Amino acid sequence: MSDSVLDRYTSKINGNATEQPDNDVADIPGAFGWLRGIRDRAIMLELRHKDGKVSAFGYAWLENAEFDPSNGITLHFAGKPPVRITGRNLNAESRPQQRLFNGIVRHRVPWIQEADEPTALEAPKDATVIEGLEIR
Repeated sequence: MSDSVLDRYTSKINGNATEQPDNDVADIPGAFGWLRGIRDRAIMLELRHKDGKVSAFGYAWLENAEFDPSNGITLHFAGKPPVRITGRNLNAESRPQQRLFNGIVRHRVPWIQEADEPTALEAPKDATVIEGLEIR
């Protein structure tokens, strides 16, 4: 039996929330997460490298973002070196109305996962694949 909307919100206020923190994140298989709620915004962008290293940047410091089909996505965070994201289909629709670049610009993407070589090779031709995460 599901809780009522009122029960869910009052349980959070009373400190009894039992839902998992990532329940509102839709995963684009292996490539990136997408916040489902129409008003949800991520506080930070987490970059998950294929070697296990993780970097995170505050969206509040994202000064500009560029998408160039031949060079990928470049993110400029205040006081930090540029972040370059390379891969396939970086601005293609992964799911209806869900595009990586569009999601970053709107702070809807909480994480990006760099693919290892087998994952990149096995991914469908039209899938979004992150082949490189470079902080220069």
